[in-house]
Amino acid sequence: MPTYPISSVEACMPNLENLKKQAKLILRWHRERHYPVAAQIRGLMPRFLNMSDSEILRASFKLSDAQEMVARQHGFESWQALKTGLPITSRELKSSPTKATLVGAEPQLLVADIKRSCEFFCNKLGFSLVFSYGNPPYYEQVGRDAARLNLRCVEGLVIESTVRDREELLSVSMTVATVGEIKLLFLEFQSAGVAFHQKLKKQPWGAKNFVVQDPDGNLLLFAGPAE
Repeated sequence: MPTYPISSVEACMPNLENLKKQAKLILRWHRERHYPVAAQIRGLMPRFLNMSDSEILRASFKLSDAQEMVARQHGFESWQALKTGLPITSRELKSSPTKATLVGAEPQLLVADIKRSCEFFCNKLGFSLVFSYGNPPYYEQVGRDAARLNLRCVEGLVIESTVRDREELLSVSMTVATVGEIKLLFLEFQSAGVAFHQKLKKQPWGAKNFVVQDPDGNLLLFAGPAE
C-alpha cells in the first residue's frame, strides 16, 4: 500500500483514536495469520521488504510496528511524527462517535485471467499492485491515488456480455475533482492505447465522463465535473 504526501491527507486525516484502532486491527490480523496483511506490511515496512508472506506472519510484530505502518500509510515516517502532524482538533477529540463513518469503498471486479487484468490496470491505467493473495494468485488489489479495486479470478461468465453491453452495466465508477483532471485522464488513457466504450462526453446532469472496457468486458466509468 503506497504512502501519501502530507498535503493530500490533511483534509481527510482521521482522528487519533481511529488511527490507534487501525493499528490494533493490523496487529490482530498479523497474530491471526491473515495473509493479505503480509503484503501490506511488506509494502510499508522496509525491514520486511525481502521476506515472504509466511516469513512476515512468523516474524515478531508489535503494536509499535503496526503504529509505524499506519503512520507510513498516511505519509509520516513515524507514529510520533503522525501525532505531531495531526490537526489539534483531531488529537483532542475524545468523545465516542454516535454514528459510524465509512472511509472508503473497494469495488470487486470479476476477471478470468488475473495476471492479464493486473497488467492492464498497471500498464494502461496507471494503477499499481497493492497486494496479491494465493499461490498462484487468485485475488489482487490495485490502486491509484485514493482509488482501490479488488480483482477476483473466477471461471466462466458471471454476467452475459451481450446483456452488459446492451444495458451498459457499470462495474465501477471513479471520480476526479475538476474538469481539467477528467480531460487529462482521458488524454492519458488515449495515449496509452486504451479502448473506450464511451469517449469523453458532457452529460446533461452536469458531468463529463468516459467509459473504459477492461479485458474481461467490465465497464469502468471515470467522471468529473463539466465546468
